Amino acid sequence: MKKMRVQFLVFVYNKTQKLYRKYFKKKKRQWQFNEKQLLEFRKDSLGRKLGEFYKKHGFTMIPKMENHDVHHLITGCGTNFEDEIAMQFLLLGNGKLNAHLLAAIILGAVILPEYTKMYIKAYRKGQNMRVFHHLDFEELLWQNFEQVKNFFEQKQTPVLY
Repeated sequence: MKKMRVQFLVFVYNKTQKLYRKYFKKKKRQWQFNEKQLLEFRKDSLGRKLGEFYKKHGFTMIPKMENHDVHHLITGCGTNFEDEIAMQFLLLGNGKLNAHLLAAIILGAVILPEYTKMYIKAYRKGQNMRVFHHLDFEELLWQNFEQVKNFFEQKQTPVLY
């Protein structure tokens, strides 16, 4: 039964992804690197880790959606469907809000309710991270991956005078 529910979510995702890129990412440009070029980055860099992520999972870059894959790396969220929904909850907790994200969260919570605890945990994790959902990570591809990840995992504390 779960398999059918996930297949339905995959069907919905495949039908809406192009619309999402067209209407929500119209000002965004495709990155200048491909998967093979990312593997040529320095071994400890974010770019190299992203190239290894694509190679490990057999993924190809989706134009204008490259930051999403970096989100997987810096948050530690997996790539199966319940993890994808959890990442949307994490992004909501991090401050991202748009119709596509809300639709994914609502559908995911309704169709896969057995992961509610995971979703709540992801939301809280997003709240406790530095805000990253709006960044263009292409500019950070040369940076040390662990340092980038550690930076965003730390919530900014307000300065009290």
